[in-house]
Amino acid sequence: MLRNSLAVAAVVGLVTALTGCSNKAAEAERIAQTTTGGSAARGLIAVSRYGCGSCHIIPGVSGAFGRVGPPLTGIGSRFYVAGVLPNTPPNLERWIENPPGVDEHTVMPNLGVSHKDALDIAGYLYTLR
Repeated sequence: MLRNSLAVAAVVGLVTALTGCSNKAAEAERIAQTTTGGSAARGLIAVSRYGCGSCHIIPGVSGAFGRVGPPLTGIGSRFYVAGVLPNTPPNLERWIENPPGVDEHTVMPNLGVSHKDALDIAGYLYTLR
């Protein structure tokens, strides 16, 4: 009897956890879509593909413990992007696409991020609040 109760409790816990993750993922996609027109899921993949974590700490990105650039924790609720642009979707996308084009003194390189990838990356970053 105790074994069955533990099994039921484990299944209920797992379903609850998975439902919570699903709801969080859906909310992240909604935020990305409404703020940037991008996809948070694709943005997460693009962040890894462009190697953003080699310079930044980025929540949700495996191995993103870089210390060259600022941590991106909470970037979705910051007032400025890179300390020079008001934090709006077009400005964040512009920064991601060509940082030196915005601030010639930045150490962040132009990684050749496409406009579509910039939309998706911005969409992911706006979920970090």
